[in-house]
Amino acid sequence: MCIDRLPKQFTSDDLVVIADPMVATGGTAINVVRDVLDRGADIKNVRLVCAVCAPPALTKLGEEFPELIMYSAMIDPELNDKGYIVPGLGDAGDRAYGTE
Repeated sequence: MCIDRLPKQFTSDDLVVIADPMVATGGTAINVVRDVLDRGADIKNVRLVCAVCAPPALTKLGEEFPELIMYSAMIDPELNDKGYIVPGLGDAGDRAYGTE
């Protein structure tokens, strides 16, 4: 589930900040970045901000969007067999947004 409260259109001058508590595999982040680009944002003005990420996400995001600037407070070393960051933050996204 992804909550979409984005404007229908961005200009190429808009600064777009995407906040995600944890970026594990990069799948959701890639989809959101694609979405804001499809709505007119310029990748040079897009920022991805998270508390924790994992190397697989960094690899995928870097391959897909080499110009994307991403900020993370911590890089945890691995994912478990379910694709969750270890040790991570638990279900931070679900708790923050009331989704389960």
